[in-house]
Amino acid sequence: MNVPLAEKLRPQSLDQVVGQDHLLGTNGLISHIIRTGKPLSVILWGPPGTGKTSIARLYAKAFGMRFETMSAVFSGVADIKRIVQDLQETPLLGRGVVLFVDEIHRFNKAQQDAFLPFLEKGVITLIGATAENPSFYLNNALLSRVRVLALRPLSEEALSSILEKCESVVGPLPIDADVRPVLIQAAQGDGRYLLNLVENILSVSSASLLTVESIGPFLQKRSALYDKAGEYHYNLISALHKSVRGSDPDAALYWFARMLEGGEDPLFLARRLIRMASEDIGLADPQALPLSIAARDAYEMLGSPEGELALAEAVVYLALAPKSNAIYVALDKAKKAASETAHLQPPAIILNAPTKLMKELGYGKGYLYDHDLPEGFSGQNYFPDGIERMKFYEPVERGFERETNKRIRYFDKLRSSKHTKF
Repeated sequence: MNVPLAEKLRPQSLDQVVGQDHLLGTNGLISHIIRTGKPLSVILWGPPGTGKTSIARLYAKAFGMRFETMSAVFSGVADIKRIVQDLQETPLLGRGVVLFVDEIHRFNKAQQDAFLPFLEKGVITLIGATAENPSFYLNNALLSRVRVLALRPLSEEALSSILEKCESVVGPLPIDADVRPVLIQAAQGDGRYLLNLVENILSVSSASLLTVESIGPFLQKRSALYDKAGEYHYNLISALHKSVRGSDPDAALYWFARMLEGGEDPLFLARRLIRMASEDIGLADPQALPLSIAARDAYEMLGSPEGELALAEAVVYLALAPKSNAIYVALDKAKKAASETAHLQPPAIILNAPTKLMKELGYGKGYLYDHDLPEGFSGQNYFPDGIERMKFYEPVERGFERETNKRIRYFDKLRSSKHTKF
């Protein structure tokens, strides 16, 4: 039987698991749970190759519990009930049963509910494993009955210790010293990937050691860790948006590229750039919005990869543009005021009077046509009668909004000089 290297090197005790000291160290939560002697149902949430399955097995072993597994990829409610029924009918040895459910996020809400009565009765201790954010995929009823434990990508130190353990079993690897950090970097925090890579290297006999130049064929390009509807999607778009807002074009380009590499729809990114132009730049740079729209149009015309350059141009432009959220804040204030005064009508002087009755009621009476006045400005009141004049838009002293500030002060001065009653 050809046992994979990753299986051969699977840890035999929790102290052999590397890279998760925040859970397994002296003060780690799993260590604390084990010391209490009372097993809890948990969800192990973390990237691939970080030890979720190993921890689940060793968790059961630490409590002397029977370990049963199922995969949400191939199972449904009937399988859950069948497995639990079998567990109930089989005499248990030790202190109970741990049911390990791999990729538990693939169960829908109804399937997840099937676990609830068995958790309530203590028939099973559930350990779920997932690479997806549980708050997006697991229902509240299940989440309220488990502890979510977040695993971290393996550090370079942890991956290096895995290589050392590997060499203690298979002997020195046929690689130059300079290749070791290349392998660790290629693993991107995934211990299983690293061991599979080593296994591929060992499968090819060679009289000479592999060098940085000759290791290339073994380093297949990895799919970027990304999900277009889950946590990576939301985290990375947040990182891109905040990098643009923080005027860091290099960080913004990095997160933009990360999302493209992950398979994100470039038009989604284009829409978010348009939002950034309105929300974070506004009139501080009036060209930001039309340039963002033009970038979207260019992508729609060219597609990938050529159109991605237009989006990258917008990313850099927005990051370097002067920032202002004055329009965003002003609209929010205006909406609040509009909601609170929705019962008030516009003042009669600015109402049209297309009928005789409306004219008799005073619609439009006293209205001054601004274009007929010397300054092109009447200073009349356009807010509803009975309320004080409100101030919503307060431009910043950056970019073009310095000019809008001058214009506001100019019209305020004219309005005051005309002694208009507000």
